[in-house]
Amino acid sequence: MLHGDHPGRVDPRPAPDDPGDAAALRAHATALADAVEAALPGWVERGVTARLAEAGRPVPEAVAEAAHRAGQEARAEAGAAVRALLARDVDDQPTGPLALLRGAARYPTAVLAAAGVPPVARDEVDRRLHPDDVYALGPASFRDVHPDLHEPGLVWGAAKAHVVLARRRREGRR
Repeated sequence: MLHGDHPGRVDPRPAPDDPGDAAALRAHATALADAVEAALPGWVERGVTARLAEAGRPVPEAVAEAAHRAGQEARAEAGAAVRALLARDVDDQPTGPLALLRGAARYPTAVLAAAGVPPVARDEVDRRLHPDDVYALGPASFRDVHPDLHEPGLVWGAAKAHVVLARRRREGRR
């Protein structure tokens, strides 16, 4: 786009996104954020229960209660962080929602550490990439948090990619 008062000067403002694409992306982002918030409490509790079982330990009532509270904290804090990230413009998202969910491993980790559960064996690459995830709880995919997150995560990712590629095409970069 050229400025009328400066012949030959390119307008740095990108053309707006297709309104239908923008609306679809917002809807998919909201659906993913809603699903993440719904799934986080159960994911935290399942992570605690699974690691205790692997350690051959029962789940004491106090630990179950701590896991429940941690799950609610994860929903409130990590869920809100995912929602805020997805509400940002696609070119202004410094990370992805799955990275935020990997960081949410701190919630079940805190419960397990307080219960005295020893860390799990991890390979060198995992230790280097995720040094704080001593119980190997960080999800590799949305499905690892809950199977119901797979589809909204996939659809949101495709919608985001579509918007980004359309922008790059308008910019002459693709």
